[in-house]
Amino acid sequence: MDIISIITSVLTLLAGIGVFLIACQMMSSNLEAASSEKLKQLFARASDSKLLGVGIGALGTAAIQSSGATTVMVIGFVNAGIISLAQAATIIYGANIGTTVTAQIVALGMFGGNSVSTSVIFSAFAGLGAFISIFAKRSTYKTIGGILAGFGLLFVGLELMSGSMEEFAAQEGVKSFLAGIGNPLLLVLLGAVFTAIIQSSSVMTSIALAMVVTGLIGIDQGIYLTMGSNIGSCVVAVIAGVTSGTNAKRTALIHLLFNCTGVILFMLAAWGLGMFDISYGTIFERLFPSAPQMQLAMFHTFFNTVTVLIMLPLTGLLVNVVKRMIPEKQVAASSEFTLHYVNDNMLRTPPIAVSQVKREILRMADIALQNTDRSLDMAMQLDFSTKAGFEKDERQLNFINQELIAYVVKLSGRSGLGEKDRTYLSGTYRNIRDLERIGDYAENIVEYATALADSSQQFSDDAKYEISQLKELLHQLYKNALTAYQNEDFDALGKANVIEEEIDDYTRRMEEGHIARMEKGICTPSVGAQYLELSSNAERIADHMINLAKSIKALVVVK
Repeated sequence: MDIISIITSVLTLLAGIGVFLIACQMMSSNLEAASSEKLKQLFARASDSKLLGVGIGALGTAAIQSSGATTVMVIGFVNAGIISLAQAATIIYGANIGTTVTAQIVALGMFGGNSVSTSVIFSAFAGLGAFISIFAKRSTYKTIGGILAGFGLLFVGLELMSGSMEEFAAQEGVKSFLAGIGNPLLLVLLGAVFTAIIQSSSVMTSIALAMVVTGLIGIDQGIYLTMGSNIGSCVVAVIAGVTSGTNAKRTALIHLLFNCTGVILFMLAAWGLGMFDISYGTIFERLFPSAPQMQLAMFHTFFNTVTVLIMLPLTGLLVNVVKRMIPEKQVAASSEFTLHYVNDNMLRTPPIAVSQVKREILRMADIALQNTDRSLDMAMQLDFSTKAGFEKDERQLNFINQELIAYVVKLSGRSGLGEKDRTYLSGTYRNIRDLERIGDYAENIVEYATALADSSQQFSDDAKYEISQLKELLHQLYKNALTAYQNEDFDALGKANVIEEEIDDYTRRMEEGHIARMEKGICTPSVGAQYLELSSNAERIADHMINLAKSIKALVVVK
């Protein structure tokens, strides 16, 4: 046995795995950037329909070429309470089907024979994509270039791995050793362990494909390695779930149980077929003769699809089992407040994380409006029964301000974001600050109300009526500003601008009217000072509300 050849083959295999992993990452990040809006729309449609969940998982994974990213994203959604465990389970089912697309692409690239192989043709896309990425001026073309380069590098890595397998196949000692590993359980275990180490079932499946095509292992050995890769792929979800809440842990366990159940069922079926001297390999060899790459790729698709069909009606039972295995625990919160819609797990899928940032900002806006209402009510009624809730929500606004800005900083540094998403994120710093400032002005108004109560004074009936009308105008402004912000609705922005100008005029008239009342002796100077400050702060609240709506203008120029 030539030791130099063995060392060279091992190093070539490692190089191939490295190139393949980088290619997967390149394709995933650039596909996410190119399809970010579609992805957001897709995952926003998650409902209680099991088939829809499977479809979303399959299409989403096929789009970004990463079942791990899809699963981690689903864990983030469950942890945030956006989707239920049952919905998460069906999306994970679909992700297992979507991930088979990579194996089909790789298998297609292994055809060739005496002509120029498809693998070499596809590898050439690496150069074409790199050329486009370097010389293109528009970000859209650069993204397309990144996708093509990643696609091409996928086959460059595959060629390196196949080349190393051919070298191994020439070594009788290596072939004899591998041929001796015929125990299905051992092969499944090897596939699971190797996949867990590299955290990519696509790489494990591609290596198995290369080994089968070069004759290093038989088709049945490749099948069991591939089945094991499905179990090993759960490690990404388990890591994400362990660091999250109870439902996130349950989601990770659903993924693990689903894949393990599929493997167990297929192993039992293989044992039954063995009694008739039939194996999965013999079946797929007859279905796809002289094409070992298609035999393994099609089994991979068949395995995942059949497992989904078996488990889909049992989703409710699986969810209940998982709930019993991981019961709800009453634990002391590590923090008084949390971000509801975003967490670090979602950073793996930046376009979805961007849409979740918007949801967190909308939640922040609701809290800010609620505190504005409370402050104005306290000023009118001098009833401070809601003050404890007000103070808690003010602390919550401050918390979201700090934590969400820190999250946006991390998200902005991720690859896989389209130009529109980056433009949106650059504006969120001011959006978050605007909402935090609304809370501060509401806090000022509460202080004015407290000063009135402490001095046993109150606003006149006319003043209270004016404050109630101002509150109504702020509500109208909020409704249109949030519609504009959430839906990029310029009609709503126009309405919001009109209402904001009305508020400017109204607060000016409030001040003039109150000065007139002081001159007539209806109000005292101290009460008048509090009233003038209140109207001024309310006008500034309106300014910050309209700033949020106006931020959509920056998105228009992004194509």
